[in-house]
Amino acid sequence: MTSDTTVPAHTAADPHQGLHSQDGAHRGEHPGRDPRPVIKAVDLAWLEFVKPDLERAETFAQDFGFTVAARTPQALYLRGTLPGPHCLIIRKGPASRFLGPAFLAADHADLDRLAQATGRRVHALPEYGGGHTVDLLDPSGLPVRVVHGVTEHPALPGRRPLQFNTGGNRVRINSTQRAPVEPARVERLGHVVLSTRVFRRALDWYLHHLGLIVSDFLYLDAQRDRGPTMAFIRCDRGSEPADHHTLAMHLGPDTGYVHSAYQVADLDTLAAGGTYLAQRGYRRSWGIGRHIQGSQIFDYWRDPDRFLLEHFTDGDLFDHTLEPGWAAMSASGLAQWGPPATRDFLGTNPSPALVRTVLDALRQDNEIDPARLAALMKAMNS
Repeated sequence: MTSDTTVPAHTAADPHQGLHSQDGAHRGEHPGRDPRPVIKAVDLAWLEFVKPDLERAETFAQDFGFTVAARTPQALYLRGTLPGPHCLIIRKGPASRFLGPAFLAADHADLDRLAQATGRRVHALPEYGGGHTVDLLDPSGLPVRVVHGVTEHPALPGRRPLQFNTGGNRVRINSTQRAPVEPARVERLGHVVLSTRVFRRALDWYLHHLGLIVSDFLYLDAQRDRGPTMAFIRCDRGSEPADHHTLAMHLGPDTGYVHSAYQVADLDTLAAGGTYLAQRGYRRSWGIGRHIQGSQIFDYWRDPDRFLLEHFTDGDLFDHTLEPGWAAMSASGLAQWGPPATRDFLGTNPSPALVRTVLDALRQDNEIDPARLAALMKAMNS
């Protein structure tokens, strides 16, 4: 950022002012994009889970604000109010687990190119919504679908954002503000966050195969020379703005799902929806606050199977011209305002399972080593 005006020292040091991050890349650091990607995915289509109790899953889904698009004895398909494909598939199975994400290709030719580049094949989806897919595995072993031609649903009635009287802009006269305490009415799927032991390989795989680009990198204290350990990654739609991140990944001892995020209309919708969830006996994990990377107002909840889901509103939109920002990773750096990040959200609650996961990661050939692990623990407590 350049200017002819002298910037006060306190402003120049504030990551919330001016640039979208504390710093840009240094010479030789990861560029945040692949020069010749196979395709450029245009969005995150849906996420797939397995759960043993579809009735319980449906109850939470409706309390959280999803709309049921379809249900069968073996699967539940959930959608938001905005037009597009369903955004969640929950399949019936013996134990709860995350199956993987599905990304949306721009056209069928993209599926052909991806299949040819990976040695896979394009095949039809025989279930609700139809369409075609190429099924892949990322370097962490996570199944990733790339789909096209899936049925797109028309818009449903949604919650209109409230009008605000702010300063001299007084637009609401002789009218009160009464946000109903009800499910938040999810508009769409925003992003998914994944943990991986092979961060650099996984990052490069998504950038190359799906043409995603990095909005922000985070690195561990005193280890920037070893490269980033978290990336917030968006779709490259050229001059059309896209969410600050559709996918986020971080280095960690575990592999797989961390959380997923769903857009709602505004802060009142998010807060009133949270009040409704609390009244129904669900547990807030962290919130309400506003993030730094992405700027979203957030509220995190645990479903009955302990999966973490986020309501968000007012997120950043970037086009293809913005280069990645760089910042140090810390728990306190996750939010501009709001309560401190909880151990539940950070996944640092001590447990025998966590100890086993960490020991297993240290024994395997990956990017987790004692120095990385110590720095990760320090970041999550800073």
